[in-house]
Amino acid sequence: MGSGIQKMEALLRLTAISMLVLTACLVGFDSQTKVVFYIEKKASFKDLRALVGLVYVTSLAAAYNLLQLSCSSFSARCKGSSLQSCTYLAWLRFVLDQAAVYVVFAGNLAATEHALLVVTGEENFQWVKWCGKYSRFCVQIGGSLLCGFGASVAMIFIASISAFNLFRLYSPTKFMHLKPKS
Repeated sequence: MGSGIQKMEALLRLTAISMLVLTACLVGFDSQTKVVFYIEKKASFKDLRALVGLVYVTSLAAAYNLLQLSCSSFSARCKGSSLQSCTYLAWLRFVLDQAAVYVVFAGNLAATEHALLVVTGEENFQWVKWCGKYSRFCVQIGGSLLCGFGASVAMIFIASISAFNLFRLYSPTKFMHLKPKS
């Protein structure tokens, strides 16, 4: 059973890594240039701060998941060592996985909100609609946001697995007592 869970976690981490890298690349390399009245205008992800933040967040989350994937062999060997050190490691993985999910999801939501303002425009702030002029730019940002939310879903399952791995160490009858070593 433990081996199957480890394989599923590794598969989910690989999926999340690929989707996070795809998100960062789609956003980071997205730009479109148009000529308007003999003046070249360029739309880039750097024009929207939420998209710059999304590139950083998804890059860091991909690096974190890659690090966890490489460290999973170390935690698999934790069975022979003391239960107390395994508990600390399980708590650390649980907290870091939770934080990674929340940060990636929040970054995607902020970028989505900013992208929605670009699509609809806001006359009170004199923000014009970009998607009429820069349609390829907007489509590529939309695709990257979908990949980011897909990565968030994969990371939610990863966090669920880390929660399972943590709380199976505790006794079901005594609150917050470690199971006796068998």
